[in-house]
Amino acid sequence: MQINADFSQRAVVRFSQTPWVASPSAGVERKMLDRIGAEVARATSLVRFAPGSDFTAHTHDGGEEYLVLDGTFADQDGAFPAGSYVRNPPTTHHHPAAPDGAIIFVKLHQFDPEDRTSLHARTDQPGLLFENGEERVEIIELAPGETIKTSAPGGLELLVLEGELAENGGMLSGWDWLRLPVAGLLDATASERGARLWMKTGHLASRPPKAPL
Repeated sequence: MQINADFSQRAVVRFSQTPWVASPSAGVERKMLDRIGAEVARATSLVRFAPGSDFTAHTHDGGEEYLVLDGTFADQDGAFPAGSYVRNPPTTHHHPAAPDGAIIFVKLHQFDPEDRTSLHARTDQPGLLFENGEERVEIIELAPGETIKTSAPGGLELLVLEGELAENGGMLSGWDWLRLPVAGLLDATASERGARLWMKTGHLASRPPKAPL
């Protein structure tokens, strides 16, 4: 399966215009943002868990990175409420569940194979969440009418968490997702509501996208 798999192109997925698709696990649905591979895939998705749903215990050979958008997501490491940012590196094993339901933004099979850095962080305040020699992950808050203009030599990806963002002649709003290719340029302006963004840069140049082995 390939969804937005040409990483040399700009890609945008609007939350309100994209249907939820059932996953193999009962009560778990997805909006697939980009994907290379079948059920085991290099994937970026929004995932919705019905109350009481879970995934079978599994190992993330390629790592897992997620942001809890709504509800509480839990595994043996604890319960992670909305606003939690978690990085589970390659070889991590867990049994995730959502007793009361949850929606998460998740990226799979996108870690350096040698990365063993776990991270549990909060996103309540703007600022840096994670950085290494290959990528940077941060929360950005824009005041009403404020412009963000930045080059993306290693590619750029963002998720609108709150507010609205005018970009490329259109408006991005809650849980809309944008990906810019290597050498892209982000030139966007917050609406009168302001905007709050999750943003990752650098990762597309350091690890060219491919399907998991």
